Amino acid sequence: MMDWILANLSTLTLAAGLIFAGIVLPLAVAGIMVLRLPPDYFTHTRRDPLYRHGTHPLIGWTLVLFKNLSGLVLVALGVVMLFTPGQGLLTLLVGLMLLNFPGKYRLERRLVRLGPVIPALNWLRMRWGRPALIDPADPAHELAGRSEKPGVRK
Repeated sequence: MMDWILANLSTLTLAAGLIFAGIVLPLAVAGIMVLRLPPDYFTHTRRDPLYRHGTHPLIGWTLVLFKNLSGLVLVALGVVMLFTPGQGLLTLLVGLMLLNFPGKYRLERRLVRLGPVIPALNWLRMRWGRPALIDPADPAHELAGRSEKPGVRK
């Protein structure tokens, strides 16, 4: 057994690195995405356009294409990781957040309304000094006087 391990040490090291990266990177990406969300992200009825209006359309659509391809890869990895070691569900959700498809924002809002999701997201945000996300299920957010953001349609 020890001979086999020594003979395949580089392959085992690579496999261990890939498994480690498959666990740590999705967690880091998900954390960064949660921290970058504006506090009122889930309170609007519609989302921003696919690309910013101030950029050249070729650059904007290239970024959209790259984002969607990255999302597809993460969704595929998430499905694989559901049956192997790794953060399959988290990777799958991060991949879905990167994809553009009809009804995505409604799906995100529905998932956030599930029991402990908003408290868990807000715990992470508070830990890093970010303001809490406004709960879309809370009727008080309508009275809070949300600020208008360019590109967001209500």
